Amino acid sequence: MDFRQLNYFIAVYESGSVSAGARRLGISQPTLSAAMIQLETQLQVCLFRRIPKGVVASEDAERLYGHACNLLNQLQAVQNTFSPAPERVQFKLGLVKALGVERMSQLLKDFQQQAANLSVQLELVLVEPDDPCDARIINIKHLRAGEDFTPLWKDLYQLALPSQHPLVLKPQLTLSDFHKLPMIKRTPCEAWSVLYPQLLRQGIKPDIRADIHTIEYAVGLVTAGVGAALVPNFDAFTQRTDIVLKSFNELTLPRELGLASPRLSCSPLLNCLRQLCKQIGE
Repeated sequence: MDFRQLNYFIAVYESGSVSAGARRLGISQPTLSAAMIQLETQLQVCLFRRIPKGVVASEDAERLYGHACNLLNQLQAVQNTFSPAPERVQFKLGLVKALGVERMSQLLKDFQQQAANLSVQLELVLVEPDDPCDARIINIKHLRAGEDFTPLWKDLYQLALPSQHPLVLKPQLTLSDFHKLPMIKRTPCEAWSVLYPQLLRQGIKPDIRADIHTIEYAVGLVTAGVGAALVPNFDAFTQRTDIVLKSFNELTLPRELGLASPRLSCSPLLNCLRQLCKQIGE
């Protein structure tokens, strides 16, 4: 067992997929699969169980992950001790709200690692998408002239309900279900700006119980029974047992998120970010 195998293992564990891990590492899928088989043989354990959409980590993989991260962090600390200080470069990234904490954290972590591979100490500054910045992660609807768009994620806004709410028994919701329904409004929310006028045109008036800014707080109020809320169908939400996401049979509320970058800019850092986003969007 060596550090290369541990790095490969971490990529598969965090990506939840051999193919996604291979894209993240910039190697072929067969190479990564062979490395995982070799690691399992050396440790005499099964690390991953294959499922249609990727892999599921075993209990042995859960134990190995913490040790692998610690070892690689220690190795990096040793290398940093004897390496010259890299060039410090600031990169301003504009972010719209409600991107999804887990997937954005992984993207930014990978971006930091790619910058380190370029011998650059990345000073990442997160700003509002309308502020001056080097690139933006936005809804495609807000793309400006002179910008290229690299697709990242496609979401569908749905209604989050407490798991014991009577409406969870319906296969799909209708707009009439919103009449006098206790609702948590989130501002700004593009899905709400589309849905609410449609409700008003049909004389449907939801019961607004709160007006907040973050998705996480909205979901917290849903689980507390305060009301329902429009949220994107993030994996983290669909896998929860205390809320249920329901779609509507009269209306769809999709959005496409991606990286918007100046068409004429080709800095090494921006190129790295574009490539990372391209791999995620494939």
